[in-house]
Amino acid sequence: VQLQASGGGLVQPGGSLRLSCAVSGMLFNVNAMGWYRQAPGKQRELVATITSAATTDYADSVKGRFTISRDNAENTLYLQMNSLQPEDTAVYYCNALRALSGATWSPLYSWGQGTQVTVSS
Repeated sequence: VQLQASGGGLVQPGGSLRLSCAVSGMLFNVNAMGWYRQAPGKQRELVATITSAATTDYADSVKGRFTISRDNAENTLYLQMNSLQPEDTAVYYCNALRALSGATWSPLYSWGQGTQVTVSS
């Protein structure tokens, strides 16, 4: 399985970025997918999820600002990030998700290439 995130960069506070994740080697359309991020010195956290039925959910820290979507025909996952803040600075990764009890998720595969997002003036 290959998970290749792209689209990161340097953006000013209040700006926007759109991340993409090209997925290969798995049945993309049947899997729930998620975007994680890891800031320096912090644990990796799940910020957005989308099920095979396109039901979405977000961490409170990004709710109302980020939008996750998927293109099953292109095996690609997206994350539209608006109103970016310095605390959004992190390396962003995508992964397929395994549902756990208690409405939680765990990553299904080894981590692929992430993409750096830096929010700074």
